[in-house]
Amino acid sequence: MRIPQRKSQINRIRDVESLSRELTPEALTRLKSTLQRLEKVERPKIVVDLSHALTLGDFSENAEYQDAKHRLSKIDGRIFGIKDRIRLAIVIDQGPSASGSVAIGSTVTVRSGEKESTWRILGSQESNPLRGQISYLSPIGSALLRHKPGESVEVTTPRGVTIYEIISVK
Repeated sequence: MRIPQRKSQINRIRDVESLSRELTPEALTRLKSTLQRLEKVERPKIVVDLSHALTLGDFSENAEYQDAKHRLSKIDGRIFGIKDRIRLAIVIDQGPSASGSVAIGSTVTVRSGEKESTWRILGSQESNPLRGQISYLSPIGSALLRHKPGESVEVTTPRGVTIYEIISVK
């Protein structure tokens, strides 16, 4: 017999599966600590609030009960999502590949004209361009993969075509 699922559960599963699964060891550690905090600290507080609200009587007009139930549902959803991300995670090696070329986890220094930039190539879950972390699925990240220092790479972005010269790969 198949267990019925709500549409929100099905959508959440699709969202988790559509993300890239590559994570650095630091990101995996952060996810695990967040999961532990949610399960050991935040969820028990909400359960206590829900228990208290149950003693107040009529559920249909009990705003405290409705609020606690909503918060519990929301935190259970977060816990479910984080557990799936941890279960599906692929921990990436950090640094260049054995051949010295750009790989996921590498830190790449490039030059475009007079401007020099340093980026760390990571999975889409960890990308943060403002901090110099770009996804290997982004136009720049995918173009840099498997190239070595000294090579030039042509990248097509919404702004146009840019040529990057790879200076170093760490």
